[in-house]
Amino acid sequence: MRRAGLLWAALWALLLPRVNAQEGILHASGNGIPPLTKDYCIRYNRSWISLPNTLDNVASSSLENLTSKVFCSNSEVPSTLVIKDKAVVVMKGNCSFMDKARTAQSHGAKILLIASKTGLSSSDTKTDVQNVTIPVALVSYNDIMDMQQALGARINVTLYSPSLPEFDYSMVVIFLIAVLTVALGGYWSGVSELEDLKAVASPEDRETRRKKEENVTFTPLTVIIFVVICCAMLLLLYFFYKWLVYVIISVFCLASAMSLYNCLSALIRKLSFGQCRISCCNKSIEVRLIFLAGFCIATAVVWAVFRNEDRWAWILQDILGVAFCLNFIKTLKMPNFKSCVILLGLLLLYDVFFVFITPFITKNGESIMIEVAAGPFGNSEKLPVVIRVPRLEYSALTLCGMPFSLLGFGDIIVPGLLVAYCRRFDIQTRSSSVYYVSCNIAYAVGMVLTFVVLALMKMGQPALLYLVPCTLITSSLVAWRRKEMKKFWQGSSYQMMEHLDYTANEESTTTVNEQSGEQ
Repeated sequence: MRRAGLLWAALWALLLPRVNAQEGILHASGNGIPPLTKDYCIRYNRSWISLPNTLDNVASSSLENLTSKVFCSNSEVPSTLVIKDKAVVVMKGNCSFMDKARTAQSHGAKILLIASKTGLSSSDTKTDVQNVTIPVALVSYNDIMDMQQALGARINVTLYSPSLPEFDYSMVVIFLIAVLTVALGGYWSGVSELEDLKAVASPEDRETRRKKEENVTFTPLTVIIFVVICCAMLLLLYFFYKWLVYVIISVFCLASAMSLYNCLSALIRKLSFGQCRISCCNKSIEVRLIFLAGFCIATAVVWAVFRNEDRWAWILQDILGVAFCLNFIKTLKMPNFKSCVILLGLLLLYDVFFVFITPFITKNGESIMIEVAAGPFGNSEKLPVVIRVPRLEYSALTLCGMPFSLLGFGDIIVPGLLVAYCRRFDIQTRSSSVYYVSCNIAYAVGMVLTFVVLALMKMGQPALLYLVPCTLITSSLVAWRRKEMKKFWQGSSYQMMEHLDYTANEESTTTVNEQSGEQ
């Protein structure tokens, strides 16, 4: 049951949120002394009109709240209403943005703001506005209400779109978390492999390991089935996100609590004190592990209750996420390099297809991956399958529901499985960690390359596009250079056959010697 829960939860770790929206800032000010000011998120289309990068030398406009109207035609504008040189805010309604913009512009409006109660979907800003020269932007209806409550009835507004920072130092934190998690997960998998090899030589240890064994091995066929299920579940999320997101949150709480327990219990068992036990139903358990289980469950429950609290809930999510990734990398074993190549190759294709190809298929022109990551149809709940770190540089992204730098669990787990295999292969062949260290360095280089492309292109990147080639090519080169490609490709099955052959030869030799002695 535990294995199945981990596998089902891991399917969602492959969803990397990437958002390619056009965000800006609505700077609102009241008429008090000194004037109160507040910033709000807007979405707009750069092909309509460009917004200034700063507030310098930009004149503000008086805001006219007409959210009781939709401005679909000139007949909706009373003849007594004067909106010349004003910023007008109207409701979204059912007509196109083009109709609203032309109506507002024909009456002399300087800025058109379209209020939406269903969230700021980037697909709403894709209307081709022809012959419109005024700025048109989408704003949240709740922000308009907050603006009036905080700043009063007389409000002046200015639109601008500051340039995105070239580099945000939160990426350094993301980098360290990812690299350390992959390295620790691979090392932990190696420790488990070493215990398995020791158990082979001792019948007592072998029985103990068999009872504790919780590892899952992926064969090539299992890998293909896994990727197919990933595709199916992503599509289900796309169409039924409103309900399934809570299923994923529940699964994440359960799986992450179990993972946190496994990670901490492995450390606690190394301590020599506090080992008192209690017995129940012919079984005994250490008291400290009972308290540990309660702590892990409480951590997951607290996160679930306060998951939308941006000030500190991200810390709990990152702790639970790192524990989940570590436990998954240790638990799931790739039997050989062939399975690693199939898994990483298929998931790379999966990533690229759902990010770059699906926009040509969907009606709104958005990729399925981006829609699911951002929450389709304005859903405020987000999938908890990312490492989140608050952005340290102020920009429109910090206002538009993206105040965090993100890295999907899949970008840690998928390369981490290869790193773990390299570590186990090092132990099997006694190769002084050369595969493990090389693959870790390749992963770090792939992460740096991802961040460089991200900074240059100013848009989210599928990290596997860079991580997969870096890790696979590096591992292959090391095996080729050491003339161990056959062993590396066939993996543990090759090593096991070698071991069994050696054991069989030893047993037959012993039997022959015994028979000779009896004669």
